[in-house]
Amino acid sequence: MARRHGWSGNTPASDEEAISRILDAADEIVGERGSAMRIADVARSLGVTRQTVYRYFPGTEALLLATAMRSGDGFLEQLASHVGGETGAVTAVVEGLAFAIENLSKDDRITFMLSTRGEMAPSLTADTALSFSRSMLHRYDVDWDANGFDEDALSELAEFLLRILYSFLVDSNQAPRSGPNLRTFLARWVGPAVVYPKFAEAMKAVDNAAAPRRSARRSAS
Repeated sequence: MARRHGWSGNTPASDEEAISRILDAADEIVGERGSAMRIADVARSLGVTRQTVYRYFPGTEALLLATAMRSGDGFLEQLASHVGGETGAVTAVVEGLAFAIENLSKDDRITFMLSTRGEMAPSLTADTALSFSRSMLHRYDVDWDANGFDEDALSELAEFLLRILYSFLVDSNQAPRSGPNLRTFLARWVGPAVVYPKFAEAMKAVDNAAAPRRSARRSAS
């Protein structure tokens, strides 16, 4: 539940609403001033203290990243629509990650932050960024339970995908992977991570099935 402090007398009903209102305010300020936005500016526009904003975003870089991800271009909506209807876990994850790599690399704000702000890396996997990544995975038409993912495993997958995304965005390779080449590369190396929970479950079942026979042979001897 959002803390009941400030908010110009209109306290958010939940943390999700608080994050949304912070991002709305940040979007407006970025539209006016660009990346010169400060946490203090956002706090002032919302009628809260800077500490309230810091509770959700550890720094300006994290807030700028969040506004870029939820920008007027509707990137998160575009991503959800792009993978909509795909029920295969590997295909959905690979295509979603490829789409993010290809599109965010063209976002001027993302490019600016990665090229000029040294604190960007830790902010990428801050709680709010991880929250965005998890929420996107939940919006995929994939039965994560059937694929062996509980919430903890899904959170780890969200972090793993964010770290891969960051590595692609920060790399200044003159010949970046794209199109089928990018998707083949991601399927080969990210795909096994997506199928790992089911693979591990299958291997455990094999071990459990073999254990009684090994025990029986030892007893017979």
